[in-house]
Amino acid sequence: MTTSRPTSPAFGRDVTLAGAAREFVRHPSPWIIGGLLAGALTIRLVLGGWTWADALVPVVMAALFPVLEWLIHVFVLHWRPKRIAGITIDPLLARKHRAHHGDPRNIPLDFIPTPVFVWLVPLLLATALLGFPRVELGLTFLIVITALGLAYEWTHFLIHTDYKPTSAPYRATWRHHRNHHYRNEHYWFTVTSSGTADRVFGTEPDPDAVEKSPTAKRLHGLDVAGA
Repeated sequence: MTTSRPTSPAFGRDVTLAGAAREFVRHPSPWIIGGLLAGALTIRLVLGGWTWADALVPVVMAALFPVLEWLIHVFVLHWRPKRIAGITIDPLLARKHRAHHGDPRNIPLDFIPTPVFVWLVPLLLATALLGFPRVELGLTFLIVITALGLAYEWTHFLIHTDYKPTSAPYRATWRHHRNHHYRNEHYWFTVTSSGTADRVFGTEPDPDAVEKSPTAKRLHGLDVAGA
């Protein structure tokens, strides 16, 4: 298993946002997502033809993003391996997430695994090009989803560093995700927000009323070998 760099600017008593950012850009995921964002934004600006729908797409997507986070976290990342017709179904994302729970301070495990982009990028491009009545609107979707994805990667990474929360919104988000890792993995599934989808789906209890889970670092009681 890959381990965190002992001299990483993301760890220590005096971690700054600049130091965390220096570590953040050392990893492939931000560059892949950022490159897709830059490309979509450039083409969208060249095409023009802005309408009211281009303003509506970001609002709708921002409102739905916590729900998407919750669904992916619960049903994909926390997937329990299943044996069907003699074949074990245990996707890479689930295996890597179990490894992440096992070692929350392992920096590379904070990010979307690079092999996932082999299918994720074509899926996003196909959705943008085929899922909207106009290619311009599809590009607006691609801009927003990649911007949200970049925000997700940054927030998730930062929470797992030693950077101390200084604002109330980030402090709440930081505490929310830390509860998921260090108190009970069955609750607090959103990452970039607190008090949103978890409240809707009933997975945001009072932390003091929840027992500390013995499997928070071993999801489903499984080892992380092969992750």
